[in-house]
Amino acid sequence: MGPGSFLDSEHLWLAIGFLGQILFSMRFLVQWIASEKRGESVVPVAFWYFSIGGGLLLFAYSLWRVDPVFIVGQSLGVFIYSRNLYLIHRPSAPTAVT
Repeated sequence: MGPGSFLDSEHLWLAIGFLGQILFSMRFLVQWIASEKRGESVVPVAFWYFSIGGGLLLFAYSLWRVDPVFIVGQSLGVFIYSRNLYLIHRPSAPTAVT
């Protein structure tokens, strides 16, 4: 593939960056729709999946761009989204009988 090829690495990474941004933006739409349905502010589990999917792609894109500000921001975000999913899906602690 030559330098003008549509499928060169520059275009591939731009596509990854835009896909990450789309996934990351979808979390707001999901949260808004869920809140409107319930009539109160809620954060559905899908919010965290869109957050981590978009965050991971944006983190990869930021590594490719070698952008330290973006790298730090996305890496911290991915950690937080992962932690929230862990807290949501972890097994419940057994209750003590006294």
